[in-house]
Amino acid sequence: MMSHRADAGGTAADPESPGPAPVVRVPIEDALDLHTFAPRDIPDLVREYIGECVRCGFREVRVIHGRGTGTQRTIVRSVLGSHPLVEGFGDAPPDRGGWGATVVRLRNDPDTPRNDE
Repeated sequence: MMSHRADAGGTAADPESPGPAPVVRVPIEDALDLHTFAPRDIPDLVREYIGECVRCGFREVRVIHGRGTGTQRTIVRSVLGSHPLVEGFGDAPPDRGGWGATVVRLRNDPDTPRNDE
């Protein structure tokens, strides 16, 4: 039995034709859970998320990458370390995910100096 995927509009997708990946709209909240995303998508997702959070006025957000092997954590922190809108970041407190999540302090002005820990 062959199964068929459906796109966001419910239209059956042809399993033989590799079209562009569907656009996933992520609500802008103070936390981003990366568990459902492929590691290859994480750098762009985190960059765009940080930009949107600053535009929405957030000053602190939490990126949930999980504990696992540390691959997603490494990817996330690599992106955060070079992002002009990130003031600083570190492990979340135990009640907010501990080392399975990263708390990110954001700034509004990319020209202000970073305050890395």
